[in-house]
Amino acid sequence: MNIPSIEQATESQIKAFQEEKLQEALQYVAVNSPYYKKLFKEKGIDVNAVKTLEDLAKLPVTTKEHLQEYNDDFLCVPKSHIIDYTTTSGTSGKPVTFGLTDKDLDRLAYNEAISFICSGIKEGDVVQLMTTIDRRFMAGLAYFLGLRKIKAGVIRVGAGVPELQWDSILKYKPSYLIAVPSFLLKLIEYAEAHNIDYNASGIKGVVCIGEPLRNQDFSMNTLAEKITDKWDIKLFSTYASTEMSTAFAECEYLCGGHQHPELIITEILDEHDNPVTDGGVGELAVTTLGVEGMPLVRFKTGDIVQLHTEPCSCGRTSYRVGPVVGRKQQMIKYKGTTLYPPAMIDLLRSFPDIENHIIEISTNDLGTDEILIRAASKNPSESLLAEIKDHFRAKLRVTPKIVFASADELNSIMFNPMSRKPVNFIDKRSLAF
Repeated sequence: MNIPSIEQATESQIKAFQEEKLQEALQYVAVNSPYYKKLFKEKGIDVNAVKTLEDLAKLPVTTKEHLQEYNDDFLCVPKSHIIDYTTTSGTSGKPVTFGLTDKDLDRLAYNEAISFICSGIKEGDVVQLMTTIDRRFMAGLAYFLGLRKIKAGVIRVGAGVPELQWDSILKYKPSYLIAVPSFLLKLIEYAEAHNIDYNASGIKGVVCIGEPLRNQDFSMNTLAEKITDKWDIKLFSTYASTEMSTAFAECEYLCGGHQHPELIITEILDEHDNPVTDGGVGELAVTTLGVEGMPLVRFKTGDIVQLHTEPCSCGRTSYRVGPVVGRKQQMIKYKGTTLYPPAMIDLLRSFPDIENHIIEISTNDLGTDEILIRAASKNPSESLLAEIKDHFRAKLRVTPKIVFASADELNSIMFNPMSRKPVNFIDKRSLAF
């Protein structure tokens, strides 16, 4: 497969293409979606009047709460047409079920195929899949379908178990991995303990999911540096969600996830749901294109991001999504300072003596946010605690409460077998969803 021609088109060509697809998508939901049909009628909306990308601002946004409350009303086809049932991870609230038709599965495979190609995977490569493909998880299935479409070999090992991962790597010689990046540190630790030369393993790159790798300027964050300081591999960020049924993948230049214009329309919205000015930071909203089962219009993802519009050196001209600044629902107001978990997580990972950590947010008696960080260290001490607090004060201007805990205690929470991603942020606030 080659780069889709629309991803190398001019900005005006992409806009014209998307406006045509937008009108098709709106006509489709206006006829087939009970939710949007009712919404448009109640709001007096004529979808024929929405002709340009700018006209999208005339339409109401769709939120996660709408999906939770009216889940079945978003379905545009009879249930007999559903081939696969998928749910969101539920990290921000009650899980939502998505039904995918046969056509949707083909679209999902195409999305992942062109995403993997973007990151350098090609026909004939062997890829080890280190994430679950069961438990109604869309991503694992999507990865398999996408790799199959580009005729790459797949080793479906699943999540965890470093010994089994290394057995498969050494036996089948994959050139790429798909993994949660923090798990790569466990692979390195296991390899060093068992005299495995990981730099001679043949792994060229890892498509990383679930955790950020980059700072806002696209430089590597602490986690990525810890991995690549030891293992000479290329780390590719991806950004995706069940609701979007679309991925934003990094190319070899590692400067943001490339948008697939034929699959999704993106907007960056301020707190009033208005588009921000060019280059501004705001909440990503998406309108899906070509989805048959449960298409969405102006769905607010909850992720605070920045779009980058300049052409990439790889030849693609479509927009790129920068590293996620944070989740809107996870925004913390602490002692007058606005914080997001990724900034605190990256800071904690900069300390070699900290093995792992969990950040807990709660509401205190005054009704304001309170932060408790539980950290595990092989060498806990008052001097280490003071150093961490000083670093917080210097980098983030505030010092949360920090206590030491055992690694076993934290690991049982962070790596719960029923969770799809490591859990290092727990929101206990009274208003949290």
